[in-house]
Amino acid sequence: MFLIKSITKFGKYLCLMQRVMSLPERWRMFFKQYIKEMSTLGVDSIGIVLLISFFIGAVICIQIKLNIASSWMPTMVTGYTTREIMLLEFSSSIMCLILAGKVGSNIASEIGTMRVTQQIDALEIMGINSASFIILPKIAGLVTMIPMLVIFSIVFGLVGAYTTACAGVISVEDLTVGIQYDFNQWYVFASIIKSIVFAFIISSVSSFHGYFVEGGSFDVGKASTNAVVSSSMLILFADIFLTQLLA
Repeated sequence: MFLIKSITKFGKYLCLMQRVMSLPERWRMFFKQYIKEMSTLGVDSIGIVLLISFFIGAVICIQIKLNIASSWMPTMVTGYTTREIMLLEFSSSIMCLILAGKVGSNIASEIGTMRVTQQIDALEIMGINSASFIILPKIAGLVTMIPMLVIFSIVFGLVGAYTTACAGVISVEDLTVGIQYDFNQWYVFASIIKSIVFAFIISSVSSFHGYFVEGGSFDVGKASTNAVVSSSMLILFADIFLTQLLA
């Protein structure tokens, strides 16, 4: 029963995405909504991304210095490990999990409210492809902004690490040598590629849950919760395959 229900829901998701990916009927309106979604979903999330990345970078640096580094290890291990953690996992995967809670619930609740207040039905009556009109700008806006947020996260994570160095946890020279040691530029591009996939998952899955809401305000809240849970699970599964594929 669960398998049949899951397959049915996946089929509805694919049908919705087919409608979403059609060309906009009015490009001027699409770009207006696109800019708006970039601001709402991306720019408004910069603050929380910078704050979390800064403190996580500082905490990682402190934990590695206190618990892993020893007299048998080179002094640059702390900086090297901090850089690798921020590049490979935190700034792409973990940050997108955090954004799934903030952005995903926002998308699901907004579209769900439009559904229960019959705004989507009104668009359909006017002959407008409501799926493309509402969802496509959100997907495009989030996919555009997420890579920028990843870059900000990496930079501020390292800034947080340098703050601990200024506080005397580790010398600035040792931290700098570790951060620069054996740097692989591909890791940055891999993080951006992963974040683009995760952005599509967050925006499309959250839109799906909001678009098919049935009932009232209680069901909108339930759809928002389901959107966050589903997006987070799919991000974790996708992370496993993308990590192996991009390694």
